[in-house]
Amino acid sequence: MSFVADLRVVLQGRDFRRLFGTRLVSQFSDGIFQFAVTGFAFFSPESQTTALQVAAGLAVLLLPYSVLGPFVGVFIDRWSRRQILVIAPFIRALLLFVAAALVATDAPDPAFYAAALGVLGVNRFFLAALGASLPHVVPADRLMAANAVTPTSGTVVTFIGAGLGFLLRDIFGGGDGGVALLMVISGVVFGLSALVARTMGRELLGPSDDPDRPQAREALRNVVVGLADGARHLVRHRRAASTLGALAAHRFLYGMCTALGIILYRYYFTDGDPDAALQGIGLVVAASGFGYFMAVIITPYATERFTIERWVPIALAAAGVLTAVLVLPFQEWGLPVAGFVLGVAGQSVKICADTAVQRDVEDIYLGRAFSIYDMLFNGMYVLAAAAAAAILPPDGKSYLAVVIISVGYPVAALAYRAITSSSRAQVG
Repeated sequence: MSFVADLRVVLQGRDFRRLFGTRLVSQFSDGIFQFAVTGFAFFSPESQTTALQVAAGLAVLLLPYSVLGPFVGVFIDRWSRRQILVIAPFIRALLLFVAAALVATDAPDPAFYAAALGVLGVNRFFLAALGASLPHVVPADRLMAANAVTPTSGTVVTFIGAGLGFLLRDIFGGGDGGVALLMVISGVVFGLSALVARTMGRELLGPSDDPDRPQAREALRNVVVGLADGARHLVRHRRAASTLGALAAHRFLYGMCTALGIILYRYYFTDGDPDAALQGIGLVVAASGFGYFMAVIITPYATERFTIERWVPIALAAAGVLTAVLVLPFQEWGLPVAGFVLGVAGQSVKICADTAVQRDVEDIYLGRAFSIYDMLFNGMYVLAAAAAAAILPPDGKSYLAVVIISVGYPVAALAYRAITSSSRAQVG
């Protein structure tokens, strides 16, 4: 249980506890918000959900992270990070109140999605500031432990926030009024994270002064050039690039699974009952979250026994075979189990991708490599939902989609194994 040990070590630092508390409060709020958007976009009693709407909803939730991700560092390295953590929650809360008003007044959906995009854009700055602040609150010898526990803890708290959103939906109802109240609650909770951030000194989190730092306009131009340089560097480091490619393949196939599951629960399993559909999807999400947690425990032992180069194709191939077995019968019980399997496999591949990039990519390229990582991680998911919109029938029962997913995972495993094997042969 290295996670518990790492958490115990880093929590000894007072400043880390404050930054960690800021993250936990904000991501708890984010779980409520994501549940509210999901319920509004996919499970509203007032609307009929289609695969195209699923793709649009996922684009709203994820594209800000892909599009803004490479550029936010320019400003994170120029503005007081502590001030970002104090001010951004209030801006986000204001946007959440606007989104709540739009829902409550039955405004056109594009207006709501525009407000939601604003919320997520602000959140991208907030999360980037949290990540950049971490080295300022832990000693260098504890930074790896801090990096290990903070994302996992944030993910767990996001799931808990989504669970609270689910319970509150039962109290407030699944209509527009209930969604608006969830938005307001999320905004209030997110504002509380600013109060935690205010307990830290204004200069504690950086950035440090750098007289040689280029102007922001020049730095923004350099981002595009830097991404191209980072991509070329990754191509030359084939093991890191292939592991990143394996993760991208998983995210594409997982995105198809997500769209498939939402439409199946919305119409095939529940005859169009949005509350029953949401309960079913909630079970799948909970099972997938438990799979994520188990992967954190399993992967270190698996990679020590098999190495990353063997564990990644094992996880991918197992995901494909078990998805076929569990989903092709189109029985409701199979989807939560498949969610758990894909949670374990996907998070295993992600941990391996994190490690491979950090291990094999030169330090001066790491920031650009992880920017490309973020773009692939979210962009492939949205692209998959768009592809699913083109092939899924109205009730979601598509043998073609399941075959693509089931075959795609082993194909990705074989491609990864071929590339890493040839890479080792060249090194040898």
